[in-house]
Amino acid sequence: MSKKPNITQSKLPLSGRIVMFFIRHVQQGMSSMGELWRSPVSSIMTMAVLGVSLSLPAALQVLVKNAENITQSWNNAAEISLFINTGRSEQSIQSLLSRVKAFREVETVSYISRDQALEEFQRLSGFGEALSYLDDNPLPAVVTVTPSVKYSSPTGARELLVKLEREPEVNFGRLDIEWLERLQALLKLLEKTVLAIAALLVLAVVLVIGNTIRLAIMNRRTEIEVMKLVGATEAFIQRPFLYTGIWYGVIGGVLAWLIINILVWYLDGALAELLGLYGSQLTIQSLTFAELIKLVLLASFLGWLGSYLSVRQHLRNIEPS
Repeated sequence: MSKKPNITQSKLPLSGRIVMFFIRHVQQGMSSMGELWRSPVSSIMTMAVLGVSLSLPAALQVLVKNAENITQSWNNAAEISLFINTGRSEQSIQSLLSRVKAFREVETVSYISRDQALEEFQRLSGFGEALSYLDDNPLPAVVTVTPSVKYSSPTGARELLVKLEREPEVNFGRLDIEWLERLQALLKLLEKTVLAIAALLVLAVVLVIGNTIRLAIMNRRTEIEVMKLVGATEAFIQRPFLYTGIWYGVIGGVLAWLIINILVWYLDGALAELLGLYGSQLTIQSLTFAELIKLVLLASFLGWLGSYLSVRQHLRNIEPS
């Protein structure tokens, strides 16, 4: 009597196991999306909460970015006024202009002579007739220096001012940048505020998703017990909940992007109308495509993190009786 051969389960090759690994993840990812729409009201409300929570730090980031763009032009427009000693000849002043133009820290140089300064002062001050009785022109010649982009910051402009004041023809220089320093201090404060608020809202997103996943686990307690009875692994059981958290994050991030775009569109029209009264044009910059991708990736990571923390805590407490 011949002996029956042993029948063993055939094993898939490595490539087949890799393909099946991705297929199982795709199946569980799609099934978790279907689970969201079984309770559409609660799912939409959770996604809306996440979208609003993520839109607040994103809106502050847009505000900081546009404020920096505005102040960039102001920084480049910073000017240094050099008041020339009254005893200097025109040839000496022209020599000063040539030397200053050669400085690598200088972008442009303009010159206002004593006669031009007196004429401009007469025109703007309203004391034209009174000034005509003066025996001598009391106003000095002025050289206006615009720093290059590299030296347009308050620190760089101060260094350039000190260098220019060493020139023998210069009596003293003036750089009015205190307002710019205050503005930059406010921008730094705003950036730190954005980081603090973003940290709080990130924590809120993690807690909201964690609580939502906890409720989903409680609702499927019987199903989880049955899966553990038939030998399902912890990874297989928790994977759909993790994908659910990721879907919450992705859709919440897209909603936040839509909210920001609508907000920017609404404010851009009002701002254009306001600046049009002053003869200026400015367009608010919204989130770029790269920033959108970063926002969605961050939101999906927060969704996964909230789900992971909730799953690790509550699945262990469910055991078949």
